[in-house]
Amino acid sequence: MYIGEIIKEYRINNKLSQRAFAKRTSLSPSYINTLEKIYNPKTGKPYSVTTDVALELANAMFISIEDLLSKINENQEFSINSSIQSIPLTELQQLQIPILGKVKAGYDYLADENKIGRLYLDYIPSDPENYYALQVTGDSMEPLFSNGDIAIVHKQDDFESGNTCIVLINGDEATVKKVVRMEDGIDLIAMNPYYPVRHFSSEDMEKIPVKIIGKVVEARKRNQFK
Repeated sequence: MYIGEIIKEYRINNKLSQRAFAKRTSLSPSYINTLEKIYNPKTGKPYSVTTDVALELANAMFISIEDLLSKINENQEFSINSSIQSIPLTELQQLQIPILGKVKAGYDYLADENKIGRLYLDYIPSDPENYYALQVTGDSMEPLFSNGDIAIVHKQDDFESGNTCIVLINGDEATVKKVVRMEDGIDLIAMNPYYPVRHFSSEDMEKIPVKIIGKVVEARKRNQFK
């Protein structure tokens, strides 16, 4: 089914007018009417919707975005925002990455590997399976990250000096910090000057251990994901 067909079926089953359904969203009744027409007469293709609109529609039908996507015809096209070219459902699914448990932008925090949500990348990476997102708590990385912001991470253990990375300390303490190579190890540097530099020698890195488990490739403010 196309997204307009799903909306129409839901409305009929729940005895809702287009206006009543639209009130559950920030969308207009005329836009709902347009989607229910399915095909754009100018292109002959189904109307494309942004991922934000898809999320609003899912919420209006009291289902998850995953449930909505599972019902949609693979020829339905989406865009990440109104300025990006439409992409098919199969590619949209490659843009979706999990948000894992919180990582403290400070020290002494146990990494929680449970998924707490999902978000969309603005591009299709060559290795989408190696991307994930982590929610940051604390203020040690302000202004790059404030409490509740999201770090989009590429899983890797290599880095260039000065990269912002996810560092796992002693197997259970995960922190997001700027990592600088030193002659005898690494320095973990907070952007907030109230936090001291934390140094680990090469010997410390082996014994504790201290491991780089990902490089931060993007920072998103907490109001940029749902």
